[in-house]
Amino acid sequence: MNDDALRVYLNDHLAGSTLGCDHARQLEQMCADRPFGPEMTLLARAIEEDRDSLLQLMKALDASRNPVKQAGAWVAEKAGRVKFSGLSSNDAELGYYHTLETMSLGVEGKRGMWTALERVAPQSPTLQQADLPRLIARATEQREALETERLAQSQRAFSGLDA
Repeated sequence: MNDDALRVYLNDHLAGSTLGCDHARQLEQMCADRPFGPEMTLLARAIEEDRDSLLQLMKALDASRNPVKQAGAWVAEKAGRVKFSGLSSNDAELGYYHTLETMSLGVEGKRGMWTALERVAPQSPTLQQADLPRLIARATEQREALETERLAQSQRAFSGLDA
């Protein structure tokens, strides 16, 4: 097992997860008055729980956090707020769409990470102890929920029609 490569990889995903948690809470606020609001509240909580699972796994693997990557994620999240709010396009519906799309792609990346770890778990007793099938299933459910809302929002953002 290449522990150094695994630590770098997990730190990359931790940065993405930090960004994802912030975007999830922003998205939760954006759709508070939409039908998707209650589901997004649950998704935001689950995304934070998944970040906690990643942190626990990193701790078990003795993988310290990379502060530079964490700072980069913080800056990226702050910069993304302008785009996701719709201010950069003067279109709140398009901003909402971009936020959904970004979250959906981020969750797919997280699912890819859990799947990759599941593939190499036989080489690591620590990875074998993680409940990777459950984490993969959660990411799949999250992605499906986000994709359903994203596709509905595409009609509102691009054609002006209600989905």
